[in-house]
Amino acid sequence: MTRRRCRTLIAALGVAALGLTAAPALAADEASSGADGRPGDRPGRHDDITANVMAPLKVTDWADFRSDLQTVEAYGVQAVSVDVWWGDVEPRDNRFEWGYYDRVFEEITDAGLDVAPILSFHQCGGNVGDDYTSLLPGWLWTKYADRRVGGQRLGQDGLKHRSEQGNYSAETVQGWADRVVANEYRDLTRAFAKRYGREYDDEFVEINVSLGPSGELRYPAYNQHDEGTGYPTRGALQSYSRLAVEDFRREVRRQYGSLHRVNRAWGTRHRSWSQVRPPQDADAFFADGDYTDTRYGRDFVDWYNGSLVEHGERMLRTVSRALGGSFRDADIGYKVPGIHWNMTHPVYPRATEVTTGLIQTSLPLDSARGGHGYDRVVELAHQVRGRREVVMHFTALEMGDNPGPEGYSLAKTLVGWIGDHAEREGVSLKGENALAGGVRYDFGWDQIEDAFADHGYDGLTVLRMADVAEGTGARRYAQFIDEHA
Repeated sequence: MTRRRCRTLIAALGVAALGLTAAPALAADEASSGADGRPGDRPGRHDDITANVMAPLKVTDWADFRSDLQTVEAYGVQAVSVDVWWGDVEPRDNRFEWGYYDRVFEEITDAGLDVAPILSFHQCGGNVGDDYTSLLPGWLWTKYADRRVGGQRLGQDGLKHRSEQGNYSAETVQGWADRVVANEYRDLTRAFAKRYGREYDDEFVEINVSLGPSGELRYPAYNQHDEGTGYPTRGALQSYSRLAVEDFRREVRRQYGSLHRVNRAWGTRHRSWSQVRPPQDADAFFADGDYTDTRYGRDFVDWYNGSLVEHGERMLRTVSRALGGSFRDADIGYKVPGIHWNMTHPVYPRATEVTTGLIQTSLPLDSARGGHGYDRVVELAHQVRGRREVVMHFTALEMGDNPGPEGYSLAKTLVGWIGDHAEREGVSLKGENALAGGVRYDFGWDQIEDAFADHGYDGLTVLRMADVAEGTGARRYAQFIDEHA
């Protein structure tokens, strides 16, 4: 009996144990197929929907962990996503400590589940829901302090994002420093593959790559290094490091060729390339609508977004190549956050999506053409050529719209936009809940069901396992798996 067939039978038993009625597997297959045996025409239906859960940020109670694994496996969960914290496994340069992960992976696979590791090149701690702290390796910042880039010494903060407020973020290495530290990402990936490639070649089903804070493709626009930038504000631009400013100038020079052409396009009177900079008054840049209404604003936002996507492409390619032939059937994944607030703000609509780097304002933001600004972020999945499929994950599936002044949010609408655009572009898209509490209530599950019924999602990873090991979370996830997986 295959592992998949075994899980189908066990899932039916698990659903029954939760007090539900499971339709026979054959009946479910027939219901989703037409008379000719092909999948039916239900919108958003896929044959290979995956149903996963996230492990705790750090396992401290192994008995509870083991019990939760057994519970979710019994009703059909397929894999467990696990953060592999860079700061934990490489506390000294090229000296790796894998003992904790040896045990975690063994516990998961012994329970009959697969693993979806996250190579977490970001800090744990300081974000919503974080109950564990793991900083980036301390040696990283000092190792490159004397490195010269563009003729200048990087210094202690040279690898960090610098915000419009002048503050530095140590949660991730800035994308403009990728080429400086690419060997570090490569070293960790190779060490990971060497440690687990033989033992878990079949059980590691996806390698997810952290591309920014919280493991997401975004800038740290609403993180703790800045003041007054958390939800539901617009956040803060993060493009003021020396490396970022120099990169912006290079892009403008490449695009226009001369200051004369820059001035003509932007309506400026610059006399030196040193005057070409990110917005010097970020508040006015948004309040006056420059980010959407001026050529300078659209050029800047397009560069800011493009820099983030290029960072994602470099990271995904670096990890994919470093894995080599290990985990030969595993996909490569990246996560995009559902930045849903300020979408309908009366003064600066969509501004938080701009500060986090997710959208282009040169695209029609109110049109499906260009994915409402998300085209590059979605198309990233097609930019990394290779034998592995690249999978995009999008968060906030459990949320509804709330366009009022509490947050000017269109979370549910955004989930639909992303799902529809990914399906049009042929990108494999999976979803997550943004906040753990959302899957403890029926409302959150109703939103998730709508996303799968009406849009192009073909997998779900639930934050977190403990939230679907009992109560409403367990009951609704079991129903979801019975219907979709």
